[in-house]
Amino acid sequence: MSKDKEINDEEGREDLFGDRENPGEKGMLAEDVNYGLMCSSHSPPCQKVRLCETNQGTDLNYDGFCSSEGKLGYSSGAEPQDADYSYIPSLSNELEVLILARVPREEHWKFYLLNKYFLQLLRNGELFKIRREIGLKESTVFMLPMGDRYWWAFDGQFKSWRKLPRLPADDCFRDGDKESISAGSHLIVSGKEMEGTVVWRFELETNRWSRGPGMINPRCLFASATCGTYAFVAGGKVIGFEGDFKVVDSAEKYNPETKSWHPLPRMHRQRELCSGCFMDNKFYVIGGKNEKGNYLTCGEAYDNEKGLWELIPNMLEGIPLQRCQSPPLIAVVNNELYSLETLSNELRLYLKSSKTWKNLGPVPFSAGSAGGWGVAFKSLGKELLVIGPSFGGPMPIYTCCPQPDADELKWTHVECDRCGLNQFILNCCVMVA
Repeated sequence: MSKDKEINDEEGREDLFGDRENPGEKGMLAEDVNYGLMCSSHSPPCQKVRLCETNQGTDLNYDGFCSSEGKLGYSSGAEPQDADYSYIPSLSNELEVLILARVPREEHWKFYLLNKYFLQLLRNGELFKIRREIGLKESTVFMLPMGDRYWWAFDGQFKSWRKLPRLPADDCFRDGDKESISAGSHLIVSGKEMEGTVVWRFELETNRWSRGPGMINPRCLFASATCGTYAFVAGGKVIGFEGDFKVVDSAEKYNPETKSWHPLPRMHRQRELCSGCFMDNKFYVIGGKNEKGNYLTCGEAYDNEKGLWELIPNMLEGIPLQRCQSPPLIAVVNNELYSLETLSNELRLYLKSSKTWKNLGPVPFSAGSAGGWGVAFKSLGKELLVIGPSFGGPMPIYTCCPQPDADELKWTHVECDRCGLNQFILNCCVMVA
């Protein structure tokens, strides 16, 4: 690092810290953690980072923010000042970027505190492109609890978490139903504002919310899935010319590189309250209700290479449904499809050869208390993640590594009590970037 790279970039700090109006909420979440920095379940009260000169040389110490590992340093009491790196041989830009790309993503906030060069690497997405090229991926779980105006981001192990900056939408959007999906390093959230259905996106590179772009056919209650850096949506309801809602069979995909939506061929069925996943390089849309309000047991699969939809009859045949049922709870791990049946509280595996479902035993909490609403059932790398509704206590969070040949799966309880989230989850989305 050369001496002429400035240490404190105020503009970058503003992007990182976000909204400063609601400091110091639940538990150990100290003031500065709410501004976008990581907080650890193993760490003492958070500390700010500053670069100080000590007798042993330059030291990066903490007296305000937590690291994801909960390791804290302590200040020597000297005043922060620019460090002299002239005695250190400089690295080429290419090698420097390759090294930085290998830094765990939960540590990227520290780059904002160093200089404008590192800040620009984050903002222009260069680090994320290199990480994809060299095969580095990390999972982030985004959640929006009931009654909270902030989205939360957890690392894949639920050992560190942070609040995202406040989403600058109107009250209609914040209080209404929303759907969320990830595309590359973008978190896409669709909902309704006073003027109609809109899309907001959160970009990891800039740590900011931005409005748009809107879908070609703005919709709600749709199926969605992520494939690589693309997001796919299908079905749902759209607002007609007379202000009424219409169930649709249209589909489209989002490209984060161009920040644009592109149309896909129409499905065989109109459906809302359906679910989506990606398996065998196909976008599956499963279940839901048709334009007459009847539940559908069929599924459809869009072949991304051929550009065609295939109708799959009776894909959900035999799976009981509740009144006011949520969309089907499905997830794909290791290219195998799993479903959480809320009425019986059972986990099932889809057998592709026979197109039937195999019972793998119950999940470790009651998932059907609200018809599946408030339950997050997601793929988390090579694990299944299930998060249940909480009624006064800590959120039940469990993971398991599914084995298709197993008669019953072993679930691991995730300790995340100190994060302060003990509410009904409205939205949950997993991003891999």
